[in-house]
Amino acid sequence: IYDSDNSSLEKYCKYCITKANETDLEFVSSGHIQEALLELESIKNKQDVSLCTMMAQIYIQKKSPHPDREVIVELDTKLKEQRKVAGQQALYFAGLFLWHIGRHEKAREYVDRMIKISNGSKEGLILKGWLDVTSGKEASIKKAVKYLDEGLQNGHDLFGLMGKAQYFELRQNYSGALETMNQIIANSPQFLPAFIKKMKLQLALQDWEQAIETAHRLLQKDALNLEAIKMEAIHSLCREGNIPEASSKLADLINALGKLEPHNPQLFCKTALVFSRTCGRSQLILQQTQTLVEKAFSLASQNADIATELGYQMVLQGKIKEAVKWYKTAMSLDETSVPALTGIIRCQLIEGKLEDVEQQLEFLNEIQHSIGKSAELSYLCAVSAMKKHKGQEDVITLLNDVLDAHFSSLQGLPLGVEYFEKLNPDFLIEIIKEYLNFCPTQPAGPGQPPSPLLKPCASVLETVVKTVPGLLQAAYLAAKVKYLAGNCEASRSVLQRCIEQNPSYSDAHLLMAQVHLLQNNFKLCSQSLELCLSYNFEIREHPLYHLIKAQAQIKMGEIAEAIKTLQMAMNLPGMSRAASSKSKIKKIEIDGSDRVSVYLELVNAHRLNGEQHEAIKVLQDAINEFSGTPEELRVMIANADLALAQGDVEEALTMLRNITSEQPYFVQAKEKMAEIYLEYRKDRKLYASCYRDLVEKLPSSHTFLLLGDAYMNIQEPEEAIEVYEQALKKNPRDGALASKIGNALVKTHNYSKAINYYEAALKTGQQNFLCYDLAELLLKLNQYDKAEKVLRQILNHESGKNFFCSTLLFTC
Repeated sequence: IYDSDNSSLEKYCKYCITKANETDLEFVSSGHIQEALLELESIKNKQDVSLCTMMAQIYIQKKSPHPDREVIVELDTKLKEQRKVAGQQALYFAGLFLWHIGRHEKAREYVDRMIKISNGSKEGLILKGWLDVTSGKEASIKKAVKYLDEGLQNGHDLFGLMGKAQYFELRQNYSGALETMNQIIANSPQFLPAFIKKMKLQLALQDWEQAIETAHRLLQKDALNLEAIKMEAIHSLCREGNIPEASSKLADLINALGKLEPHNPQLFCKTALVFSRTCGRSQLILQQTQTLVEKAFSLASQNADIATELGYQMVLQGKIKEAVKWYKTAMSLDETSVPALTGIIRCQLIEGKLEDVEQQLEFLNEIQHSIGKSAELSYLCAVSAMKKHKGQEDVITLLNDVLDAHFSSLQGLPLGVEYFEKLNPDFLIEIIKEYLNFCPTQPAGPGQPPSPLLKPCASVLETVVKTVPGLLQAAYLAAKVKYLAGNCEASRSVLQRCIEQNPSYSDAHLLMAQVHLLQNNFKLCSQSLELCLSYNFEIREHPLYHLIKAQAQIKMGEIAEAIKTLQMAMNLPGMSRAASSKSKIKKIEIDGSDRVSVYLELVNAHRLNGEQHEAIKVLQDAINEFSGTPEELRVMIANADLALAQGDVEEALTMLRNITSEQPYFVQAKEKMAEIYLEYRKDRKLYASCYRDLVEKLPSSHTFLLLGDAYMNIQEPEEAIEVYEQALKKNPRDGALASKIGNALVKTHNYSKAINYYEAALKTGQQNFLCYDLAELLLKLNQYDKAEKVLRQILNHESGKNFFCSTLLFTC
């Protein structure tokens, strides 16, 4: 009986049995029942292993497709008789066997009895320590180290030291566990399980270099060591992002599996998980992981879980019809399989079969109370709600639930294979893309706060990029979120690393062009577009390439050229819904947001060129094209802009009033209305009322911040302070808010309160920019000594490398 999930256990078992020098009892693959029974039959009369032999025979009989009830009863009777007269070693091996098959409490009975009759056998104490370590009960785990230490007195028992390392690992003391492994290796340099454990602990400590070095050492001792080959493949994929090399290492792993474990379906299937979840949907890797799962199913064609995994492998490759087939196969094998039903729903959502989805989601939501909250189910509910154009707040709440449920399953897990599997970066990238559907496609304007939805995106992507630095899609999305938050330098830095890793990565070049455009660096913007084109000539077929080029042309005053560029984009395959559905040309993935941006930029270009009639015509085309889609509201806001340009203020306001709080772009519509009231109507009260309405309809730290900024904009700092303080209660560690409150207090000449506010905010950990605000205020108040003290704190913190701070200090 081979434990496929932990080959080290098998090695420990073999080691213990070899040390006992009594038998060649082996744990063999559960697929070889007759061979296992024959092996056990040959050693059943050996006194020290007779008990565990009978237990193994009973266990195998019960696990077989056609158990022999008479044999089981007969063996059970003999077991009860022999148990009464069993000696120390027989009890030990019986306890060891029961532990390996997961019967911890029964194993404890045998081990306790063995310790009692042997007057505290060290071997028994070590096994008892292992039982406690693996019990899953906190009270027992605490006691484990006591038994292990007692068993290890004046000795270097390998099994005991491995147990102690396991204890340290459970306590997340990876350094302590690593030290124990080094102790074992020093005394037993041929004991490979210690090298395997050491390699995994080095990864848990996020020391990739040392982990891969240990893998190389392992392969020198055992050229087909599965764990070491797997580590090499994971390193190439997750750390380096080198797909060809990762594929080569994965091929080596598949070859080794075929030689060492040709009849182990669970191991074939499990091996596929980590690579398919972290490969960024690389077809090269996914073809290999599909092969692994297909091999598993060929060995266990009645296993619904393996069929379900095959369905997911097809989803990752975009083969939805084949995915449905496999999910249905899984349902036929186990009609109660929730993962298989969830897979079918996922496929139906992809295919747009929303009516079929609703009923099944209701059923799963009802049974969720008994099966526990599922991140996958919450995600499907969110996607369904979005496809049915439900309110943004409802969808975001569901997406927040997805992240909460997903990350709760990772608590306490060290960095390693299981962590990569459960982190499932591919799934997290899907979630982030759903969040970004509700974010503006361009960074906020000067003085405007970025979308609050960027914050959870940034947090999730930071985790993924830190854990799987080789995953380009995650790094690219992190750069995009930084760009949308207005942090151009940080975005550019991440994109540069993406391009260094893969110079032909088109998305990174296009985003880099947008970053340069935002910074009005038109020359570098053009260079990024040209570089993108040199690596991938097909990018000319993507509207985003032409859109960025046209936006740069507009900023440089080349309006006529921009119109030509945008008209070229409008004629591309896929720009029209009707054309893309009929087109036989290779389909290019075009985001709906990019399509509407091309239309609206063309409207803007015609308007800037004095061609109002053409602008109206393109806008009408956009209204027809995007009717009934989430992008329809962006077109409506653009229509309001055009009405304003034609002097029809009331018509613009009427259009904007039709956008309700349940719809996307409600915030943008209210901001536009406020701008109209202030700029065109000169009505400060109605201007502020737009933001008050926002707070009332969508109360959040973001809308409170917008209201506070609005009050500051119309010179009402007292009201602004009150609103900012409400926002700060929702987000007490927000240094930007504290800065705004300080500035508002300064405007009201309440200087002492402003100083107190800055100092209190600094204690929450918000550093330099608040220090600058405080220092400038102290200088303004001629409190030079205090200003100098604050500035010197900044310089000490930044090792003196701050020109602005040094200049202020000189002023002091």
